[in-house]
Amino acid sequence: MAKKQIMNRLKRIEGQIKGLQNMVEQERNCVEILTQLSAISGALDNTAKEIVKEYARNCFIKYESTQDEKLINELIENLSKFRRM
Repeated sequence: MAKKQIMNRLKRIEGQIKGLQNMVEQERNCVEILTQLSAISGALDNTAKEIVKEYARNCFIKYESTQDEKLINELIENLSKFRRM
C-alpha cells in the first residue's frame, strides 16, 4: 500500500478520534461512544495489517536478491510482536 493511502487512512482515523472526543464532551450515549471506539479500533487494525504486509513483501524481495537468512529471522521476530493481527 502506498504512503499516500496510509496517510489518508490515518487522517480518516484522526477525524474519527476528534469525533469521538466531541461525543465524550457532549456526554453522548455510551453505546454510541463504544460503537465509534470499535470502528476506530478496526480502522487502526486494518491499517496496521497493510503496513505489515508491505513490510513482509519488502523483506521477501530483499531476501530473494541477497539470500540473507538474517532478513527472514528479523521478519519472523517482528511479526511475532504483531501476532494478534
